[in-house]
Amino acid sequence: MGSGCLKVTKYFLFLFNLLFLILGAVILGFGIWILADKTSFIAVLQMSSPSLKTGAYILIGVGALTMLMGFLGCLGAVNEIRCLLGLYFTCLMVILLAQIAAALVIYFQKEKLKVELSDIVVDLIENYDPSDEEKRNLQDAWDYVQTQIACCGWTGAKQWENNEILRNKSNTEYPCSCSNRSKDLVEGRGFCNLEDPLNGTATSADWPVHEQGCMDGVEEWLKDNLGIILGVCTGVAVIELLGMILSISLCKNIHSEDYTKVPKS
Repeated sequence: MGSGCLKVTKYFLFLFNLLFLILGAVILGFGIWILADKTSFIAVLQMSSPSLKTGAYILIGVGALTMLMGFLGCLGAVNEIRCLLGLYFTCLMVILLAQIAAALVIYFQKEKLKVELSDIVVDLIENYDPSDEEKRNLQDAWDYVQTQIACCGWTGAKQWENNEILRNKSNTEYPCSCSNRSKDLVEGRGFCNLEDPLNGTATSADWPVHEQGCMDGVEEWLKDNLGIILGVCTGVAVIELLGMILSISLCKNIHSEDYTKVPKS
């Protein structure tokens, strides 16, 4: 009976840790994607906000550690090594507590992060300069967002009136990525000229651009991706909890098995 229970626990622990190893690889890959992505709104955030870069490195570290824990769990389960299972349990508990702490910090800081995001985008729009090669990737990422979401500015096209280059040209140009005309979207970046020049200063109302701001679309995009992240993290947390339970159970069963094998005097 004890031997059968030991085998079942061992195989279940191996199975869960195999899944744990795969989920760790997903977290690792997501962290690398954040650092490598240059064509979506993530690029705007990671090039403007040091906190996102730090978060990406944390994800990479957690993913690598999760994979290592999965490997140790598999090894400890197959070979029935009690000290390795004990180390595995301790590391899982530390990771689980760290994940809970990180989730609480993000939850209570979400309004601050929202304000920071708004400030980043507004600053980007006001200082947008197609000739600035140093910010080329960042600006291209924002152009990509405006093109894909079919929006203009953060809260509306009027924010582009504060751009220094457009203001100096009396707003007779407008951002190509905001345009609602397909021929402007071929260019996809920089500024386009009004076909019918106005006498005096033009406004955003004279531009052939989308009226909707990008805030709602970006928030929806972030919510969609946040759901994926939370889903992965929740899956990892469940596997961690099951791994902790199975590792303790296996340790106790190994102890019982070893005790029963001691010859009676």
